This record gives sequence, structure tokens and C-alpha cells, in this order.
Amino acid sequence: MSYETIIYEEDGPIGTITLNRPHDGNMFTPQMCHEIRDCINSIRRETRTRVVVITGAGDKFFCIGGRKEGMEDTMLYAGTLPTLEMYEAIDRLQKPVIASVNGYAVGGGNVLQIVCDLTIAKESAIFRQVGPMMGSFDAGYGTWYLEDLVGKKKAKEIWYTNPKITAREALEMGLINRVVPDEKLREETRAWALEIVERGSFALASIKAAFNARHGGVSGLARVAHDLLLRAYLESEESHELSTAFSERRKPDPSKFGR
Repeated sequence: MSYETIIYEEDGPIGTITLNRPHDGNMFTPQMCHEIRDCINSIRRETRTRVVVITGAGDKFFCIGGRKEGMEDTMLYAGTLPTLEMYEAIDRLQKPVIASVNGYAVGGGNVLQIVCDLTIAKESAIFRQVGPMMGSFDAGYGTWYLEDLVGKKKAKEIWYTNPKITAREALEMGLINRVVPDEKLREETRAWALEIVERGSFALASIKAAFNARHGGVSGLARVAHDLLLRAYLESEESHELSTAFSERRKPDPSKFGR
């Protein structure tokens, strides 16, 4: 896979997406959002990759938000930075996604690490929501998922007062999972990913779907029922017997039900 604003690399069972606009804080653009979405959807359709890592190029920025330059001047979808498509792709992916935060995670960059299943950050990383300071907000993933992590009162404080949050503070409040020395971020991220690789793929997919279903409404429940339960059911004796009996125009054998 070849992209212009991101780099995708495979290291055995680990797939790493690197936001590759370090000259501009690795900020999202419409093209980057679409490339991340497309890359994740490609990973979704193969079984080589067991864990995905998302990080930023350089050693200063993970991602500090987004730019809308070049988009249509409209309040409709064509004028909206398509970050939701990227977040939804991460949610739908039946594989764990680790945010490896290598610097500032601000605005949409902080929301990105929130949407990822796990977050590991280097000691000097900084987290911040700045929307209300600059005429923007994220009233979706950036609020609901943040509340899940840190609680409603703390989430409101983060959005209302926009404090800079150090990696240690983020760890203490439950915003992230791990903090490591700056120089060990890549090494520790890889080790963590390899640990997760040893777990059952179907089990992890089921657990992830269950965590996300309550926020997904019909879509979330459908991913559990269709993508996971239906797939397993189609391999059961019951399903095979019903399908065969229907095609042969006979009554099914009840002894094969529930098997």
C-alpha cells in the first residue's frame, strides 16, 4: 500500500501507521483522514496483521489537530474534515489498535489516541483539548469516549479549561495506559504489541466489539451480531443442517440444533 500523507509498514504481525506530516505537526488533512481510513479498511480485510500501531513522524508531534484547506465552503459533508470516517474505521477494525504517542497530542490528535484501544506515551508527551479556545469542538468521540476514560467531571474540565496534561498526569487520570522513557517508546510499543499478538484473534475481536457496541447503537450491535456471532454460527452443524434441508426441500434434523 502506497500513501502520500502516511507511511504504512508491516513488522511480522504488527502493522504501523505513521502520520507523516511532521513539518505541520502531523495535522490531519482531508487526504490524510481518507488514507488512514483506507489503510485500516485494507488491514481489516487481511489476517496477516494482528495488532495495529498508530504514531507520528518525528519526535515532537503525535498529531496536533486538523486543517480544512482545500475543502468546499459549505456546512454540508463536503466542507467537513472527515475525521469521523477515520475514527469509525478504528472502531470497526476487529484488531487492537495501539496509539504510540511520541509528542504533542492536541485537539483531534488527542481524540485519535482516545479512540485507539490502548495508548503508550513517552515521558515528555503532552495531551490537550483546545477546541473552545480556537472556535472548534468534538461533540462525539472526543466527549463520550473521554468521559468513559476519566469521568464526566474531569472530561468537562478538560474541555472547558483546556489544560496541558503531562504523560504522568494522563496516566494517573486514566487517559492513557503506559508511560515510558522517551528513548524507549518504539521498543516498548513493539514489545507490548507482540504480547497482545499471543492472544486469540477471535476473542480480542469479540471483546473489542462488546466494548464499543453500547456507543455504536444499531451499528455497534450489528457488528457484534453479524461480524462475529453470525460468522461463527454459519460454521455450526445447526446452520449447515438448516441450509441443506432447505435446499433439499426436507425437514431439518433437530438433533443437530445447538451444535
